[in-house]
Amino acid sequence: MRIWVNGGLRDTDDARLSVLDHGLTVGDGVFETVRTSEGRPFALTRHLDRLTRSARGLGLSDPDHDEVRHAVAAVIDANPVALGRLRITYTGGLSPLGSDRGDHGTSLVVALDGVSRRPDATSVITVPWTRNERGALAGLKTTSYAENVVALARARERGASEALFPNTADRLCEGTGSNVFVVLGGRIHTPPVASGCLAGITRALAVEWTGAEETDLPMDVLAEADEVFLTSTLRDIQAVHRIDDRELTPGIGPVTAKAMRIFAERAGDDLDP
Repeated sequence: MRIWVNGGLRDTDDARLSVLDHGLTVGDGVFETVRTSEGRPFALTRHLDRLTRSARGLGLSDPDHDEVRHAVAAVIDANPVALGRLRITYTGGLSPLGSDRGDHGTSLVVALDGVSRRPDATSVITVPWTRNERGALAGLKTTSYAENVVALARARERGASEALFPNTADRLCEGTGSNVFVVLGGRIHTPPVASGCLAGITRALAVEWTGAEETDLPMDVLAEADEVFLTSTLRDIQAVHRIDDRELTPGIGPVTAKAMRIFAERAGDDLDP
């Protein structure tokens, strides 16, 4: 693997940041995951715009989009894969050991690895921990990801691929790395950004392309929904066939199937929607 680190490509063994980088010591960083297909990134402009919003939310300087695009192109060219997970990480850079940020400038890392296509349907669990919809990091895609690591580990222990969080008001929020949609009476609903969920790129496209509604939803909607599906960069749209101990209708429901078809068609027509 060839990785972009602060201005140039490096071999894996030489791709290094200081152990005093603020992204490592206190999680002071933001990131984006971009899907690539046959060397072409999907929705890169939207991802770069969100990278900037997240950086501003942390008080970091705006990333240079031209530099990031150059790094992305170099990494894709150096690591040919059929289906890839491109990771753009932007941190506070070399800093003191505490929460104060240093004045040495930011760090930029871009890496790419190959992935397999996700299955069309999956199982999820709910977890007792909450998202804080009023927190300083609400809605930002930061490298402070330990909550997601813990929740996803529990999901794996229980034979699921994702864990769903409520927020502090016990309203449906999001998954560890996905947004959640429910189908009620033939209509598609997803929690609003005000719930504390990440404004997912795939989420936004799914809302735009399927006519889904942003709706404040209680957690127990998961026990009533006719269909449930997840969205994320690598999932696109993925049906949910089991939630905790509840088995949903076997296979993929008709509304979800239509949404999957629409998304695949629209995404295939425009790589940077």
